[in-house]
Amino acid sequence: MGKKINPKNNLNSIKLSNEIDIEKYQKLVEEKNKKEIARFIYKRFSERYIAPLENSPKKNGFCTMANCCLMIEALESFYNGWKDTKNRRDLAFCKFFDRVKEFWDFHGHSSEFYRNVRCGILHQAETTGGWRIKRKGSLFSPDSLTINATRFLGQLKKYLEGYRRDLENADWNNKIWKNLRKKMDTIIYNCKREVT
Repeated sequence: MGKKINPKNNLNSIKLSNEIDIEKYQKLVEEKNKKEIARFIYKRFSERYIAPLENSPKKNGFCTMANCCLMIEALESFYNGWKDTKNRRDLAFCKFFDRVKEFWDFHGHSSEFYRNVRCGILHQAETTGGWRIKRKGSLFSPDSLTINATRFLGQLKKYLEGYRRDLENADWNNKIWKNLRKKMDTIIYNCKREVT
């Protein structure tokens, strides 16, 4: 039996970013306001994943990489129009590292990264398989399996800026927009309160 949604749940006022609630987002969609929606997506990711780390004097490489891993899965869901990454987590990282030029250093290491960095940090609170997290040096050293978390975050921010530009420049009916709207529909649906 499917889950019932509480119709009294006022969705319109739920914040999707500091400036945009569901009602405002839906109005932007009706207007096909690509520039403002692209700006909203950028701000949503920046506020949640990038700014808290950039502005903290107590940065930690593990915390940075945990945030970055969450962000990669979410960004890949937006890019592909996935409702979630269930049964696709490894695929999300493979597709991301194979597609995104800012992370070509990881090409050929995406499955290992997923298993030893993403899963290691999120499930064991440590990297596994000899992978290391630092906040200095090159972005990635395949010889020592060392990642510079600060540079990784910087590259992710560059990608996010490029994604925003791609959205602004693409036609409203382009696949990048269809997939974004599909993901946003899922996010809004997930805001609904279930009744048991």
